[in-house]
Amino acid sequence: MDRYRPEPPHRHGTPARSAVLLVNLGSPDAPTRAALRRYLKEFLSDRRVVEIPRPLWWPILHGAILTTRPAASAQKYAAIWTPEGSPLQVHTERQAKLLRGYLGRAGHGNVVVEYAMRYGRPAVAEVLDRLKAGGAKRILVVPLYPQYAASTTASVWDALAAWMGKTRNLPEVRFVRDFHDHPGYIGALAAAVNEHWTAHGRPDKLIMSFHGVPRFTLERGDPYHCECRKTGRLLAQELGLKEGEWLLTFQSRFGRAEWLKPYTQPTLEELARRGIRRVDVLCPGFVADCLETLEEIGLECKSAFLGAGGKEFHFIPCLNERHEWIAALAALVGDHLGNWLSLPQPSPQELAASAARAQALGART
Repeated sequence: MDRYRPEPPHRHGTPARSAVLLVNLGSPDAPTRAALRRYLKEFLSDRRVVEIPRPLWWPILHGAILTTRPAASAQKYAAIWTPEGSPLQVHTERQAKLLRGYLGRAGHGNVVVEYAMRYGRPAVAEVLDRLKAGGAKRILVVPLYPQYAASTTASVWDALAAWMGKTRNLPEVRFVRDFHDHPGYIGALAAAVNEHWTAHGRPDKLIMSFHGVPRFTLERGDPYHCECRKTGRLLAQELGLKEGEWLLTFQSRFGRAEWLKPYTQPTLEELARRGIRRVDVLCPGFVADCLETLEEIGLECKSAFLGAGGKEFHFIPCLNERHEWIAALAALVGDHLGNWLSLPQPSPQELAASAARAQALGART
């Protein structure tokens, strides 16, 4: 059996194309127990996500977790599901379409833009196959995680490497590691906050909540914690905030191990007990709204803050389709595409002549 996938038919006279692949975390196909079980099984089987040795982790995953967690997670997804589907999927697809338009207006309409999900559909390998079949000889992969972490960004690289390991005729590949301090990204976050404050006034404290990771990852050299801190500091500077007017926390803790601190929900409850009347919460580590922002922050944390005595809770939506964010993404992508954007494109006459020469030599077109 051939270890490589079948190559798509080669069509002589077809121009080589550059492509951009945006990759986000993923979502279940539906807010149902069965769909969540499939999704969680794929997600929690990733060695980058859970670093517990397999002999210890496998009974836990296939026993307690995949037996009880899918039903509870399905209820949470149902609370934020839209008529179009998963919010994360909807926003990521829109971002890809808008980026295609921005690049087109900048004179780069020949660049293909697609999106994939690390877990669930459309899968990374599936979309890479499609790009390759469409003539993409140069592919820029952009994980939509501003801050690098082994459990997110590196996992996208693993999926890319697995596809490359089964591909005979490889495209040229570039990869965006992070953009936690990109000026356009920081500016887009500031624009979202300022727009919210113009409409609703300012809070007693701005909370910047990032997704958490186990603390041992920091101790083993993962830069995620430092990059989150830098994003928070740069955003606070951009907003002109003084010390004490903002706070950085970490959410989405899972299991009994210690994760990065301070934890978001306990911090909000403590602030309420101390007499802080209003908080605004922003999630800079997510570029698209999803379960962790809409349900965990917008519903659970809001209830916890108000239940502890807080009076007003505002969740500031993620960047989603904001003009400032898509413009920043276009600039980021343009920087990494680099000389690919200036490669000469053959004329229709040159392509036709190339195909004719190939035919004359007996090649199939």
